[in-house]
Amino acid sequence: MGLLKLLSPARRFLAPAEPAPARAWRLAEAGRYREAIDLLASLPAEDIDLPTLRALVQWRNAAFVPQSGRPDWPSSVPDPFPGTEEPPEIRGTELTAELLAGAIQHHGCLLVRGLIDAEQTASLARLVTQAIDTAQASQSGDSPWFTPYPLGEHDGMTPAARKFGTDSGAVWTADSPRALADFIAFLKAHGVVDVIEEYLGERAYLSIGKSTLRRVPPMATTAWHQDGAFLGAEIRTVNCWLTLSDCGDDAAGIDLYPRRLNGLVESGTQGAFAWWAVGDGMVEQMEKTASIVAPRFKAGDALLFDQLFLHRTGARPGLTRERLAIESWFFAGSTFPMQQMPIAL
Repeated sequence: MGLLKLLSPARRFLAPAEPAPARAWRLAEAGRYREAIDLLASLPAEDIDLPTLRALVQWRNAAFVPQSGRPDWPSSVPDPFPGTEEPPEIRGTELTAELLAGAIQHHGCLLVRGLIDAEQTASLARLVTQAIDTAQASQSGDSPWFTPYPLGEHDGMTPAARKFGTDSGAVWTADSPRALADFIAFLKAHGVVDVIEEYLGERAYLSIGKSTLRRVPPMATTAWHQDGAFLGAEIRTVNCWLTLSDCGDDAAGIDLYPRRLNGLVESGTQGAFAWWAVGDGMVEQMEKTASIVAPRFKAGDALLFDQLFLHRTGARPGLTRERLAIESWFFAGSTFPMQQMPIAL
């Protein structure tokens, strides 16, 4: 008896399962971008072909949906770190939306020690190094590690801004399809997205312009600033700055003003080299209230803060090592600064 006769009618005509990337393409072609993204999230990034990885970045942009944010945001919460003069610190396992809200509202930031372990840190460090090395070797790019996102004529980001970043050791995460897929999977697996979305009270989005893989040289350019100067003071956002190497001693960390600021301070004056920068003279005046802090960070530590936080890259003479980090600004969909170009998670 032949094989077909041995099979039941149902088994005889069962077609092979369609590969997930092919199904994702069909969903995207039908405008069902969120479903296509979620389908591919079940696959390791290394198992997704390059055309699909490239398309996935564009699907994430197309999946943006404007939202109506909570009118009462942010809810007032008590200070979970009363009396703290330094940036408040917690362990990675302690991170909650309530602690994040309290730290930002009362101290401007939250320092999370050991957000990820040594093995995870090493894995992300390899990801950042591979993406930046590939970008600097060929800025045209056609690789999972570096393929420049196509910028439209009216997009807020520009090829010149991209080249300036790449030349100085920074790559937009969206320009590295493999890095973006791996990093988003990592953020979700570790609950970072859930905590930030609970804090924001709505779905969060990354952006092309403000999500960056960084390799900071010892003599990096630095300036005091609040990101709200160019993102907007009234947006709803959290930056998760994750260091992948020890810094703050012989590698540039972050200098910070450890107080909550409820608005933008004067910029473009008192020695500032750009309109958005806060001059050293202005910072000296602010130090009469609180002293500048330059924490030492261990690889795997993270600093979380919003657009009103005053800080700068801690570059200074005498540093000898590079610093690896990933900067990820999460924006609430209701106030997304569209010139930064959204990326769905």
